[in-house]
Amino acid sequence: MEYRNSRLPAPIFVITSNLIWILLQATIGLPLAAQTRVPLQPFAQQVRQVETSLAYLGQPLAQNDADAINQAIGNANEAVAIEHLEQILDKYTLAIVDINAESRVKVQSGHAKPELVNKAGVAARLVAESSSALPVFVQSDLSSEPPKKISAADTRDRWMDLELYDKDPMSPRLSGMPLEYRILQIYSRDPGQRSASISFNVGQGTQDIGFRNEMVVVFTALPAHPLRLWVRDENGAPSMAAFTIRDALGRLYPNPAKRLAPDLFFQPQVYRANGDTILVPAGSYTVTSSMGPEYHAQTKQVEVTATGPNEVSFAMQRWI
Repeated sequence: MEYRNSRLPAPIFVITSNLIWILLQATIGLPLAAQTRVPLQPFAQQVRQVETSLAYLGQPLAQNDADAINQAIGNANEAVAIEHLEQILDKYTLAIVDINAESRVKVQSGHAKPELVNKAGVAARLVAESSSALPVFVQSDLSSEPPKKISAADTRDRWMDLELYDKDPMSPRLSGMPLEYRILQIYSRDPGQRSASISFNVGQGTQDIGFRNEMVVVFTALPAHPLRLWVRDENGAPSMAAFTIRDALGRLYPNPAKRLAPDLFFQPQVYRANGDTILVPAGSYTVTSSMGPEYHAQTKQVEVTATGPNEVSFAMQRWI
């Protein structure tokens, strides 16, 4: 999500698999031609924070874009450097947010493809909301006949999980810089096309009149398919191993941001027993299996298709 603290419209969201990361460009008061007033040094530092956070979330930038960012930051011409950085991140931008001098917020669509995989110096906290991300259950009030608050239709329409990523190295609040990027994570419960209205604000009463702080996005949620993992030890016995799974763009599966114990969000690998499965979308994957320091790690390529069978096997070997 890219945030522009400069009063002009700015790009926002970015999509990745399993989750969407959103670049928000919120602008406050400057014309587009004035975007070079953003100092390169703090802007470049903020871009690095986004880049680091995306890698930590298992959703790294494409390598050619990461290389282009390095080249742009090294450009001696600050205006050209900032322009190149924006061009690189524009392709990941799902929405454009504008914050005017009165802190009114409005939004428009960005350039990113909305695709998911199933399963005045404003320094306020940016909020993203959607009716499609409301709860699908309510806590009991212990009454004998609790009132029905959520219908089957409500459950059907509440298909997403929506969250702004504000943990380290990101900040919970906008910095107040004229140009800033933020990350929005979106998770899809259902495959297929799903529509959601997403709105933004920086506090109560900052929504723009006429619902211009809302945007309707039709997402295409790609179905996930089971990838079966086979692993045996040096004696041929079924075993358990650590598996690190990345797609062609270097993104981790299962997505670290949505892992539950015993899978750990701060490790790239997950642990599975012989014959277990992991859900991934169709595509090419690099799977690395390891069983501790006494074993040689093995890496294999596997192609996952909708028809299957999708499986990869490892016969682990000790080196001592």
